[in-house]
Amino acid sequence: MNKLTHFNQEGDAHMVDVGNKACTDRIAIAEGMITMQPDTLKLIMAGGHKKGDVLGIARVAGIMAAKKTGELIPLCHPLMLTHISVDLSPLPEQNAVHCQTTVKTTGQTGVEMEALIAVQIALLTVYDMCKAVDRGMTLKKIRLKKKSGGKSGTWER
Repeated sequence: MNKLTHFNQEGDAHMVDVGNKACTDRIAIAEGMITMQPDTLKLIMAGGHKKGDVLGIARVAGIMAAKKTGELIPLCHPLMLTHISVDLSPLPEQNAVHCQTTVKTTGQTGVEMEALIAVQIALLTVYDMCKAVDRGMTLKKIRLKKKSGGKSGTWER
């Protein structure tokens, strides 16, 4: 059985020492969605929201969040990210917006948390901008799709 790496031999939480790990290209892809009332999605798609471009603002929020992951998650390393993409797509047949993020770096630790944070903050931004018309929106299926790089190699859902 694998052990949890964020605990030392005494059981205390600590930041993992990645100093001796090789620098490799690291990529993580995460996804999630937010479901809503049909009229809420129509408002987003029409660009008629009084607060502005909902998906554009959510995209920027996701990018900003990925860059701040080391400040938000206590034991995450601050990383120099080389690429962040946040793609938001309306899904009219599901009354939802799908979000997929891709985060890249070359370094000694992976970017899974950055990709997951970007998805969540992008979707929460959609919620924030639309909550005045639909408080019942629900974030769903937030998950890692793929990661590559490092000693453990590639993992794919």
